[in-house]
Amino acid sequence: MSALQTADHRTPYERIGGADGVRRLTARFYVLMDELPEAKACRAVHPPSLVQAEQKLFEYLSGWLGGPPLFVERHGAPMLRRRHFRASIGLPEVEGWLACFTQAWRETVRDADLDALVLPKIEALAHHMQNS
Repeated sequence: MSALQTADHRTPYERIGGADGVRRLTARFYVLMDELPEAKACRAVHPPSLVQAEQKLFEYLSGWLGGPPLFVERHGAPMLRRRHFRASIGLPEVEGWLACFTQAWRETVRDADLDALVLPKIEALAHHMQNS
């Protein structure tokens, strides 16, 4: 279950449009990873195809935003730092990832209340992933 609580008792997952909303967000995120110059370092730690990464982010965000726990059902506990430890993640990678996420969020989610709830937690999560 998501730790994100909204004033109207709907989950962020519901407020952004369920699976379709999360899919729009993750699809835009990975397009931006290929387009934004500031995402170059982040893109470099990913494989040439981003298809699998996009699917896993969709599954993770689905549960994290209060929807179906797809990632846990398919892959087990997230253990994000452990899963990403094979990649050297420094500040340039974190900042690139955040640039993509923030822009994708602002383009696909039109809910200022959710901005204030979700974006600080995403920023903290991204910085938690830094391992170098």
